[in-house]
Amino acid sequence: MSKKPVGHKARKRFGQNFLQDQGIIRRIIRSIAPQENQHLVEIGPGLGAITEELLPECQQLNVVELDRDLIPVLRTKFFSYADKFNIHEADALKFDFASLYQAPQQLRVVGNLPYNISTPLIFHLLTYAEQIEDMHFMLQKEVVDRLAAKPGDSAYGRLGIMAQYYCHVEPLFIVPPEAFDPAPKVDSAIVRLVPYKKVPHPVQDIGKLEVVVRTAFGQRRKTLRNNLKPLISADDIQALDIDPGLRPERLSLQDFIRISDFISTKQSD
Repeated sequence: MSKKPVGHKARKRFGQNFLQDQGIIRRIIRSIAPQENQHLVEIGPGLGAITEELLPECQQLNVVELDRDLIPVLRTKFFSYADKFNIHEADALKFDFASLYQAPQQLRVVGNLPYNISTPLIFHLLTYAEQIEDMHFMLQKEVVDRLAAKPGDSAYGRLGIMAQYYCHVEPLFIVPPEAFDPAPKVDSAIVRLVPYKKVPHPVQDIGKLEVVVRTAFGQRRKTLRNNLKPLISADDIQALDIDPGLRPERLSLQDFIRISDFISTKQSD
């Protein structure tokens, strides 16, 4: 892999940890399996370690990079791919990913996501689920655990429930700290998110479901009876065949959808 540009230090405020392990990079590329007729989007390409492997394999690659000092490095390094390589100097949290979509070709999104913005960025990307074929991310292992968590798991909560509403979530493999420069203090992991063509458990109002889940997990140690009191009574929860004395992490996605749909129906009456 190419070295860091002279004078370029990983920036804490951008959450930069540059991937440098070639074995891990090759494993990530095998997991993504890019094809030459596909449109890929890379978030936070950094010094281009993954970019370098993706470019020869795909039809088009758009990258979203916030650190302006890295833009000339990327332009110089990949000048020979100018016909299919586009750089967007932008904050991925605010970027309109739909602007890259060209029907019927869906986007394939990849990225070594900064730890400090990974959760809000995933929520942002889920709003574009209909335009995305799949997503492969390097994340803090703890975040991958939350994405894949099942009811009853200590990591189960809002992130996993909403990700699993939109996507099939598949943790792939763990990446140790020494694969990066600088080395983070925690393990990372690769996860694959595949948006459903048709969600298996559609909700009447997705905004309402988000409110219900966020409110339910507002205070994890409290019961549904207490946390959801502003939205629904304990009697109504009981009528849905859900115990209002349960803590939120005991409920399935379908349980939250039933609560959300009940509230939506009651409000429209």
